[in-house]
Amino acid sequence: MTRTAIVLAIGLFTVAPATLAGAAPAPRITEGALMFRTAPDTAPTAAPVQSTDVEMRVTGPVVRATVRQTFTNPAREWAEGIYVFPLPETAAVDHLTMHVGDRVIEGQIQEKQAAKAVYEQARAQGQRASLVEQERPNIFTTSVANIPPGAAIVVEIQYQQTVRYDAGRFAVRFPMVVGPRYIPMPPADDEVDGCGLEDDAGDDPARITPPVQHPAHGPLNPVTLRITLDPGLPVTGIASPYHPIDVRPLDRDAWEITLADGPVPADRDFELMWSPVGGAAPSAVLLTEPQGPDLYALLMVVPPVPAARAQARVPREVIFVLDNSGSMHGASIEQAKAALKLALARLGAGDTFNVIRFNHTTSSLFLEAREASKANLASAARWVDAIHADGGTVMLPALRQALEGVAAPGRLRQVIFLTDGAVGNEAQLFAEIRAKLGESRLFTIGIGSAPNSHFMREAARLGRGTFTYIGNPNEVQEKMTALFRKLETPALADLTLELPGLGTADVLPSPIPDLYLGEPLVVALKTTTLPSRAVLRGRLGMTPWEHDVALHHADAGAGLAVQWAREKIDALLDTRSAGASEEDVRTAVLGVALRHHLVSKYTSLIAVDVTPVRPADAALHSHALATNLPHGWDYDRVAGMGQGATDAPMHLVIGLLALLLATVLAVRRHAH
Repeated sequence: MTRTAIVLAIGLFTVAPATLAGAAPAPRITEGALMFRTAPDTAPTAAPVQSTDVEMRVTGPVVRATVRQTFTNPAREWAEGIYVFPLPETAAVDHLTMHVGDRVIEGQIQEKQAAKAVYEQARAQGQRASLVEQERPNIFTTSVANIPPGAAIVVEIQYQQTVRYDAGRFAVRFPMVVGPRYIPMPPADDEVDGCGLEDDAGDDPARITPPVQHPAHGPLNPVTLRITLDPGLPVTGIASPYHPIDVRPLDRDAWEITLADGPVPADRDFELMWSPVGGAAPSAVLLTEPQGPDLYALLMVVPPVPAARAQARVPREVIFVLDNSGSMHGASIEQAKAALKLALARLGAGDTFNVIRFNHTTSSLFLEAREASKANLASAARWVDAIHADGGTVMLPALRQALEGVAAPGRLRQVIFLTDGAVGNEAQLFAEIRAKLGESRLFTIGIGSAPNSHFMREAARLGRGTFTYIGNPNEVQEKMTALFRKLETPALADLTLELPGLGTADVLPSPIPDLYLGEPLVVALKTTTLPSRAVLRGRLGMTPWEHDVALHHADAGAGLAVQWAREKIDALLDTRSAGASEEDVRTAVLGVALRHHLVSKYTSLIAVDVTPVRPADAALHSHALATNLPHGWDYDRVAGMGQGATDAPMHLVIGLLALLLATVLAVRRHAH
């Protein structure tokens, strides 16, 4: 942990500003471009080279994925590689295998600190070892110790998740790069006590912000990807919006999808989308997996589109929040501004609105929401056009200002957040949403090639809204139109799920979130018997609503137990906001995670080769492996600004010195 911080601090001081503007779309992937000096009088040492091979199998609504990370040591010294990487924020990570030549070492799940101690001992004794830790639900760290000179170690990680279904389209997303994250300084007073800042950043910001390869050196970390798509129903429109793909038909309405360009740099999210053929759209899917005396199930119910009816339009107060920090510079801010102007043009008579923008400062168009008149909308368009992206990502004041208002009686209040979410203090922001949401609804729009999906999804969930992503300019019209339909159509709220004939069951999530137009209900169950029908009740606007559907059981094979366990862990962590003690939550999460072999906030996967290989007199050189800057980001606006913490260079130097000092103190604590 502290070794990573030291390498990052050195990297930040020695980086030279550059820009990504005009870079070729698919430059050659470099190898061993990052060099580290391990002592003042020694020659630089080449860092290990990392590459990733991803295989996914999509069976109905379930995804099973294997991520193979190969760490190759090009140097003549023994090496340790520490690699920070993303996975889907809903991934249930449950297997680790280390491959050393012909040897295969299965990983074991352990309490996090115990796993770390086992790894450190193996590292010191010259044993090959790998450790997979969760930093955030969508950020993980792989540490690989004692890679021999000129040799390679392969770490294989497996996870499971569900496919997203929205507005008649299925999608699975695989993130490839962690963008640099801005972490605010701890507050000088106690106004955010209990907001979870410590829980977020821990004592080592480098755990979520790896060093970034200078774009002038070319991209790193090549990725290959192969997907077997077996959707269980006729589909059409198989496409990937951000990567060219090859689609090869297999038997039984199944397909194999690969990247058309072969290995690609890990610099943007991959997304695969497909749609059911007309008339084949699912209404209800129930997958089951028996495990001992228990039955695990995954239930997806797609509510019918509500019939159009003559009803008075509910006036809205819409507060738009635009992130114009340095990480949004370039294509991202243009996409966000285009999306915002489309949304402004959609406002109707009787609506009110305001626009807030933030970087390291916060300002708003009006002092309070104003009528959506032609003159006010024209002023807003001019104000948005003048915005440029620069500076830090100090999100809390803007979020607080957006949530503090109260709509007039009879008016629906909606907050629309446009950001890449490049922050490290997520828990602090989530606590603010819990405390200040009131009757507002919060919607998030993830902007750019590698948005922080954990922030987008969780902020929308806590805000009783929904989320979407805009990854390139071609998507703005389509994605915003779909969002407008949700914003302008009453949500299914106060939902309850009745499962007649069901015995004792643990149904997650609980309570059921609001559903917006085109969204399904997806729940995980642990039970002893299964129902034959499901009844979903709630209200559509102010009108009572009910949907009854027959269920047909299908065996999904292994994996649904870990899906339920992943949901259970999330539910247990949520209880902290209701006053549950950290120790009680930790104990409960450990019980679920250890039983189901899951990586979590409190558990890690560890694999150790019992045979020592590094000679006792051979030094081990540790490397925090560099990542690419997300596609479309401007290096000057991120590295040159210290992630945009401030527009004052002196503040940047002070911040870096503070980070270095914190690192030195952490090393001293570790030594004692």
